[in-house]
Amino acid sequence: MDIKTLHDADLINLTTAKTAFDTLATAFGQHVENWQHEVVDRLNHSQWTGNAAGHAQARIQLLENELQAAQQEIGLVSRALHDAAEGFAAAQAHLINALDDAKTHKLTVAADGGITWDNDPGSATFAGTDAESQAQQISSRITAALTEAAHADQTISARLAHLAGNASDGTGLDAATAKTDLAAANALEQVPAAGTDPNSVKGWWNGLTDEQQHRMILNHPDQVGALDGVPALARDQANRINLQRGKQDLQHQLDGLGPEPKHYLSVAETNGGPVQNPDYTAWKQKRDDLEDKLKGVTAIENRLNTPVNAEHPPTFLLGFDTNGKGHAIIAANNPDTADNVSTYVPGTGARLGSIGSDINRSDLMVKSANDANRKAQDPGTTSSITWVGYDAPQTIIPEAADDKYAKNAEDKLHAFETGLHATHEGKLSNNTVLAHSYGTTTVGYAMRDKGLPVDNVVLIASPGCGVENAKDLNIDPSRVYVAQSPADAIGWAAATDPGGMTDNIVDNVAGSWGLGDGDHHLIHGRQTTVPQFGAQILPTNPNAGHSDYWNDDSPTLTSMGQIIAGKRVS
Repeated sequence: MDIKTLHDADLINLTTAKTAFDTLATAFGQHVENWQHEVVDRLNHSQWTGNAAGHAQARIQLLENELQAAQQEIGLVSRALHDAAEGFAAAQAHLINALDDAKTHKLTVAADGGITWDNDPGSATFAGTDAESQAQQISSRITAALTEAAHADQTISARLAHLAGNASDGTGLDAATAKTDLAAANALEQVPAAGTDPNSVKGWWNGLTDEQQHRMILNHPDQVGALDGVPALARDQANRINLQRGKQDLQHQLDGLGPEPKHYLSVAETNGGPVQNPDYTAWKQKRDDLEDKLKGVTAIENRLNTPVNAEHPPTFLLGFDTNGKGHAIIAANNPDTADNVSTYVPGTGARLGSIGSDINRSDLMVKSANDANRKAQDPGTTSSITWVGYDAPQTIIPEAADDKYAKNAEDKLHAFETGLHATHEGKLSNNTVLAHSYGTTTVGYAMRDKGLPVDNVVLIASPGCGVENAKDLNIDPSRVYVAQSPADAIGWAAATDPGGMTDNIVDNVAGSWGLGDGDHHLIHGRQTTVPQFGAQILPTNPNAGHSDYWNDDSPTLTSMGQIIAGKRVS
């Protein structure tokens, strides 16, 4: 597609053709009705019997089915032409707007898209000091419009070629074929159900024109934004809408709570102490929950609006909702175009309200990976995704001792990672899943039971990941990396193996400090840093606490960057 072709395209011809097929479909439908009335009904009431009558009725019924199938196929041509006119009109409008803006800024656009301008400040046609910046923006818009038109041409041509083939070889007269074609056309107008295979979702998305995709985002942002297999750019657009709607709803609920009830009842307990008002308790819990979610919304907005620089890559909102404790999926850099992609799964306490610190960790991991690439003189790019896409436990006791949160997340994490493969452009990226604390249990369960399409797994401060050995994670054990500081209290988590909790806690503490045989178990399985687990152990700061692995002086953070960037761990 070139500028002149798109600019000069007479889209009225498409609309006229669409109208002609509508007229044809209507006339053909009347023909089918006449056939039914004049032939089929008369024959059925003729009292004609015998072998010849049976053969004739069967053939007439077949012919009726063929006529109905043909009518459906004609209607599908009309729908394809409608989508073509709509798609090309949008692309043409985008191109014309870009060219008009070029004229406004005194820029000259050549037939091949090249842009020139007058640099002489004394000239009447001087384009201004920002001409180069304006030219770059307009060039990008022209390219996008041409790409949009080419995509519409590709998708509509494929649909029309299929229908034309059906017409020429007679398959369009088959009722089953027409039914399948109608279902495929209808599917283009419906968002696939949640849980649909991401590769099928990507196929559906690719079959839409850009204008259809835009309409899906505007009309169904909650569905599109949560659908694995939809590209990151589109999910980001949909979820920014979801973010604003969610923010408005949360604020509306907060404003509607009403005045604070009395903290205590007027009656007292038998010991003379005050009795807390249950209405106040419920009110406060609701208020705290809403304020916590709004805190998360603010953190996301702040990150989305942060100017892009070396420490703050462009951000993409890949998921957002306020259900339960709230969920959000945020990528630093576009995972669909990055050479290296990491998914970070946080643990206990992860929720919408705490997303700010998790986003910061993703930024730090991108920076660490960039440092590793720079040292290796590798121009590769990295995207780090904060995945708070599951209901994480919110308390250490008793919630974090329960593996139901990990089990419930398995399908969600598997679908998300599969979606990253489905939407990636060009050569597949080097993919890493990296988790902290209970997040390692979540990742371990998903890898054990579902298998994740990743190249590396990094488990930081794990209370156990559901397996006895790294090889049980359905990945080469040499690609499993683990870290736990001796000062990290996670090593003191209650054990699950027999022998008594007290003895096992003592053994765990001893193992954490390099004493005893070190083969001990934590609440969700064997400790990942003991030799028997069989993983690659990363260096740590010996005084690091449970949340200190992302500190500036952390050797673990350096190792994370090396792994994410696909480099040898030093």
